[in-house]
Order: sequence, then C-alpha cells, then structure tokens
Amino acid sequence: MRNRKMSVGFCSTLLLCVLSCAAQQYPSSAKTLASNSGRLGEVQFPVSFSGSVQSSFNRAVALLHSFQYAESTVAFQDIAKADPHCAMAYWGLAMSLYQQLWNFPDPATLTKGHEYVEKAQKIGAKTDREREYIAAVTAFYQNDPKLSQITRTTAYSKALAELYEQHPDDVNAGAFYALSLVALAQDGVNGLANRKHAIAILDKLFATHPDNPGVDHYLIHAADTPQLASFGLAAARNYAKIAPDSAHALHMPSHIFTRLGYWQESIHSNIASAAAAEQATKSGRDNEWSYQIHAMTFLEYAYLESGQNAAARRVINEVEKVPGDSARDLAETRAMFNVTYAVENHDWKAAAALTVPPGDPYPSDRETVYWARTIGAARSGSPAAAHQDFLNLQRASADANKKTGEPSNESVEELEAEAWLDQSEGRGLQAIEKMRSAVDKEGPYGVDILGIPAEEMLGDLLLEQHHSRQALIAYRAGLKESPNRLDALYGAARAASLAGSTEEAKAYYQQLVKSCGPAVGRKECRKAKVFLAKNE
Repeated sequence: MRNRKMSVGFCSTLLLCVLSCAAQQYPSSAKTLASNSGRLGEVQFPVSFSGSVQSSFNRAVALLHSFQYAESTVAFQDIAKADPHCAMAYWGLAMSLYQQLWNFPDPATLTKGHEYVEKAQKIGAKTDREREYIAAVTAFYQNDPKLSQITRTTAYSKALAELYEQHPDDVNAGAFYALSLVALAQDGVNGLANRKHAIAILDKLFATHPDNPGVDHYLIHAADTPQLASFGLAAARNYAKIAPDSAHALHMPSHIFTRLGYWQESIHSNIASAAAAEQATKSGRDNEWSYQIHAMTFLEYAYLESGQNAAARRVINEVEKVPGDSARDLAETRAMFNVTYAVENHDWKAAAALTVPPGDPYPSDRETVYWARTIGAARSGSPAAAHQDFLNLQRASADANKKTGEPSNESVEELEAEAWLDQSEGRGLQAIEKMRSAVDKEGPYGVDILGIPAEEMLGDLLLEQHHSRQALIAYRAGLKESPNRLDALYGAARAASLAGSTEEAKAYYQQLVKSCGPAVGRKECRKAKVFLAKNE
C-alpha cells in the first residue's frame, strides 16, 4: 500500500523558523565541478583522463553514492564534455539511470543506459579495472527487452562480485557490490542472507573507510529491517556528519533511528534533511521536493510516536508550501499525512471522515484512505458506514493490484479492516481470527518502516475484548518488531496492569515517558506519569 505503511508513496516544509535554523546548521553546497567530494563524504575513485578532472569525478561518484541522481547526471555530463575520451564518464551516466532500491528503469531508460555503455565501450577504457566497471554496468543494460528485473540485477551483481574479488582494495567496488545484494534482497532474492552478506562486506569497509558515503549509506539500507537495524546504527550516526550537503544523506540515518524507536534522533535528522532539500530546490541546484516530502513523512511519524501532536500538525500544515511540486500532488500528500495523524491518534471519528483528494490518480491512495475510514467507522460505532468503506477498500485494492500486476490476494490491510468491521458487528471471535490472519500474512515480510504492526492491532482488538493477557503477548511481539511505538507501549502497559502485572506495567509506562518528547500533547503520556506517581 502506498501509504499506511509509508504514509506517502513517494519520497513534500516545516515551520519556517525551524527550517531556517536547520538550513544555517546544514548550508547547501553550491560547489562547482572543480571541487572535491568535501561535504558529500570522501571518495577516491581513480580513473584515466586526458584532462585534469579527477576531483570532479570523485564528487560525481559521491553524489551517486548518496542517490543524488539528478546532480550526479549533470556532473558526469560535464566530465564527458571536459574530456570526450573519458569512457568512465559514460559509465557514470549509465549508473545514474539505475536508481537502485527506488525505481527500476523503464524500457526507454534501459535503452538510454545501453546507449551510454555502448559509448563507453566504443571510447575504450584504459585500465583493466575501468573495463571491469564498464562490463558490470553492461551486464545490467543488456540489449534484450525480455530480460526480467531480477535477471538484470543478478547479472550486474555477479559482475561486481568478480570486480571486487579482483580489486579487494577498491572500497567503491565493495560498496557497489554490497548495494547490488541489497537490491536483490529487496526484490525477494535470498532476502535476509543477501542483506547479511552485504552487512559483512560493508562492516569491514566501514572500519577502514568510514568517510566513504557509499559505505555508510548502503550499510544503512542493508540493515533497514526490524531484525538487522542495530547493525546500521554506527553508520547512521556517521553518515550525516560526513555528507551534510546531501539531503538524502541527512535523512537516511532516520531509517535506523525509526527502526529502533529513537524518535528524537529521527526528528533532528529529518529537520536537517527537509531544510537541505528545500534549499536545493529554491537555489535551483536541484528540484528536491520529493526528498523534502520524504523527510517530512518520517518527521510527522517521529513527532506522533513521541507524543508531540502539535509539532506533527505543524508539519502537515507546511506540506502545501513545499516548493517544486504541483499543488495537486501536494494536496494528495497532505491527505496521506492526515491519515497517519488520525490513525496514530486513534481519532476514529476523524479517520472515518477522511477523503480522497479529487482527481487523485493513485489507487493505493484510495486503499489507504478506505483502510483508515473502515477502521475509523468501525471503531467509532458506525458499522454500516464501515461496511461501505470496506467495499470501497476492496475495489481500490483490486485496482492497485491490476496497476502493479500483483496477485489479487486479500492484503494485510484488508484483513485488518475486515477484522474491525467484524468487531463492530458483534462477531468477536471472527474478528480475532481475521486479525491473526493479518499477523500471519505480514509475518514473512515484516511491517514497513512507518507502519502499524498487525501484532499491535491484534493487541488493541484483544484488549477491547478484555483479553488482557493475550493482548499483552501481542503487544510484546509488536514492540519487538517496531520498538517504542506509542500505542504499543501504552497498550502493553494497560494490558499488563489489567492482568495484574504491575511491575511490567510500570516498565512499559516508564519507557513511554522516556519516549515522549519535551512538548507532549498526548493523553497517553500524561496518564503514564499519573500511573507511575501512584505506583512509586
């Protein structure tokens, strides 16, 4: 689903005073191609040139490592103009088209990439190492439209493995190889094993090259799962320091902070990232509205999970002021932010009244809204409305599956919504059965980073049915996957208290108070303090 698990399906400003402060702390880079990688991290990528543009090439690769694809494209284009005989400039242009972990190239982009590698081959590389880099990207851009995404990525990864084996001291080769393993894992190929392999490679490189942005960045991505998040913490705390001129580098640490429930660190990371992205857009260096929106998505979530409702609402109010995107897209984005706000606050009447922006072309947005509306109506005592919203959810899910080509199986979101519908219509046992099915279906994949674990929702349902001990077990499981979520901590504390486990309740309430931010607006945080005061 494009949002409930990610709030908005693509990666839109904060309070102006907050942005201004963050922008002063992390000023934008207006460096020319003649500069080195500097505030993008330290990259040494030696290549053969007829001219003296080595520092420009280092910077272009640094941009590539931080997924600043638009800027890296311009940088490699300028290198090609400065030295038409630099085959590796065309390697860089082809690499900038392959946005690993984001968007797989469409047929036109694959054709363009193939043209770049043909150009690189025609010019001819001057060293074995350069030829191997070009061969690796050529393996990806093979001129065969029938090749699948996994086939191309596997061929590319295999070529990089050979390159890294031949050049074990080449930190960039190791980093690119590790990233290809993460891409395969994300495509469902040996997911956990490929991620662990990537972490093993990157851990070794991080020990000797902690300032290389590819090493830090890809280690965060490799560890971006509930089971592995702790392995990315050192890189998360280092990446923004070495590459503060990249909005994406400022944001990426928050993936690990979010996985671990470190809300204040996530807030600081995303304030800085949103400010950097806005500055890049306004300066004309790059249109980074999507980076800004992505940072704000994580920022709203972190504010909500730390009980800071007023701050979260201010983020929502700033969405439509984000420069660089259309008014319609920003309105759609704000609608998705409102979904997150209503659901995370358990404001079920507000959830039941959510609307899809007129003309929104994304079926997944409709899925998100009708998922929230169904649960909102069901939990606020309107089963008839919930039933109609559930039918709309099913239609939206079918449309989304048709658009993506995914099988039309009942989704986790549909099962969750149906469970609450059953609960509202008096079918308690059936509701629990449906929610346990949602837990089972989510299990092999895990909840997305900004999502509500199905286990947590099961806990809410069981607690509503007064099964406090079972609810406590469900909340524990949810917190294991998504630590420090406010609802789960509060629910676990309540369940423990109702089950007579006062000490366990105190522990959850203490953790909740610790997680709550300095400007707390949530009643759960206040109630936790009251309970602790009574049970000293």
